[in-house]
Amino acid sequence: MKKSISFLRVLTFSAVVAVAGSNNVSAQSKGQTQMMHNTVRGKLDIAKIESILGMKGVEKNGEFKITVPQNDLDIRVDSFKIIPPMGLGTWIAFTPTSDGAMIMGDIVVTETDLKPVQREAIKQGLTITAIHNHFVRNHPNVMYMHIGGSGSTEQMASKAKAVLDKVKQIRGGDPSKGSFAHRVVENTIDIKKLDNILGIKGEMSKGVYKYTIGRPDAPITEHGISISTFFGYNTWIAIQGTNEKAAIAGDFAMLEDEVAPVIKALIENGIEVVAVHNHMVQEKPHVFFLHYWAVGNAEELVKSLKLALDKTGKGQMEMKH
Repeated sequence: MKKSISFLRVLTFSAVVAVAGSNNVSAQSKGQTQMMHNTVRGKLDIAKIESILGMKGVEKNGEFKITVPQNDLDIRVDSFKIIPPMGLGTWIAFTPTSDGAMIMGDIVVTETDLKPVQREAIKQGLTITAIHNHFVRNHPNVMYMHIGGSGSTEQMASKAKAVLDKVKQIRGGDPSKGSFAHRVVENTIDIKKLDNILGIKGEMSKGVYKYTIGRPDAPITEHGISISTFFGYNTWIAIQGTNEKAAIAGDFAMLEDEVAPVIKALIENGIEVVAVHNHMVQEKPHVFFLHYWAVGNAEELVKSLKLALDKTGKGQMEMKH
């Protein structure tokens, strides 16, 4: 009887998964099911997307993403310069659907941009799923607005372009071509020690060393479509400065039961939690995101973050290459 019940549950979840004597669907089986679901979708016309947007992007596993570094903003937090690799970049990602594309994006807006840009998103028929901060004590103040939508590939690219163009209009120019495009921050940290603490390697960009960690242990969907690391479903850690005085910032992707223990571990170990929020509204299962900030000894900061990582499914996490 138990096997029959399990079989029905798995059929309900995936429609075509065979049961091998287990009453539980493993995370691996869920991931395989979602991959099967993805294979029946269409293929993105990346050339068309790039043509409409007027910019190049990056393709990975059939998905496509453009990033706009906010090089026109001179932002500092606790005397540290915040440059795009530290979390100051707008992005919009496309994934194929049966009738075109689904998009998600994270738009960096100033206090001046916020109202006209959100009005443009609604005018374009897109949804706004989150508006939140990444930092506190940042000057000038910036917010992050998440958008989403689905439709024909051409429509989605045109709608995304309209939102990006509104930012350009309000700012008086393309953010990526701002005067701080060549800014580099100091980083003399012993990176190998940090890698050894976390057990993974990061990437250096303009003085910011960054780790990006996926959650293959906890696959999620939005409107029935698998959401990948490429779409912002990840935990990341960015660090700059010296061994003695470093600044660290980042984002935790957490399932419901991980939120409280992660926050507790961070705060008890000297990491300031500056935001807890959603990115999506229809995702299954629900995922929450947490931004943090701290200044101190580089190794001690990373050790503190490792304690918080241990409260998540980090045993199944993988590095994004």
